[in-house]
Amino acid sequence: MQELAIIEAPSVLGLRPSGVQDLPAALLEAGLPDLPGAARAGRVEAPAYDPRRDEATGILNPVGIARYSVALADAVGGVLDRGRFPVVLGGDCSILLGALLSLRRRGRHGLLFLDGHTDFYQPSAEPAGEAASMELALATGRGPRLLTDLEGRGPLLRDEDVVALGFRDTGESAEAGMQPLPPGLYAIDLDGVRTAGAAAAARRAVDRLTAGDSAGFWVHLDVDVLDDAVMPAVDYRLPGGLTWRELESVLRTALADERAVGLDVTIFNPRLDPGGTIAARLAECLRRGLSSRTGGTG
Repeated sequence: MQELAIIEAPSVLGLRPSGVQDLPAALLEAGLPDLPGAARAGRVEAPAYDPRRDEATGILNPVGIARYSVALADAVGGVLDRGRFPVVLGGDCSILLGALLSLRRRGRHGLLFLDGHTDFYQPSAEPAGEAASMELALATGRGPRLLTDLEGRGPLLRDEDVVALGFRDTGESAEAGMQPLPPGLYAIDLDGVRTAGAAAAARRAVDRLTAGDSAGFWVHLDVDVLDDAVMPAVDYRLPGGLTWRELESVLRTALADERAVGLDVTIFNPRLDPGGTIAARLAECLRRGLSSRTGGTG
């Protein structure tokens, strides 16, 4: 059993202040901390949002994101130093950079990337310059140096240390001109998950992430990996997706492995869930997934 430390990271610097910043409060109120050994471990506030696209990088708030990544990395690092398991509640997907920076300071790590989109855009192809559509590209060293060389550490991840699982945006992203995923990055799209079964696909992902020389892996969860029919409370909707049961199976499988070192949750927009029913179901799903880590029943 490992104690959980919940960090609030309500940054929308990589998106816009549409309501995603309310994710931490909604999940805390919905009972996410109701797991054995779970405790709140602070909140990292973001710099002021600037709606103007930066001319030099083509990205919104690049300086703010770089600074926020360092601050969040410090918070996550403090949790890791105490031997606890960080659960970071975003915010938009750009918070992933801070979590990964905390690991990069400690050596080589991997990433299980659970997202309905591959988020591998280059600035020239991202219509609004939102880093939340390009964080995986940035984390693997593709993009402006301000965000790909944080603290002078170079790419936060090697291509071969990433598994993208559950995405369903291949046609949409190709039409928009997104750069292709590199051949070294292992990808299991939604159809691949369905063919193998969620637990088997997750096991394949974990086996790959733990086969090399990395010291462990982080789990990134963008809730739009869920079926749009059960998770409409996101800003960019796309038909299809995982069921609640499939996501719980993936999380249980991944987080039960002792080499999983942390989890972040992003993109849920409570303002699109006025009754709080989706927040309650998401909190339940996360508790069940994390129970494999804590020894609880979920």
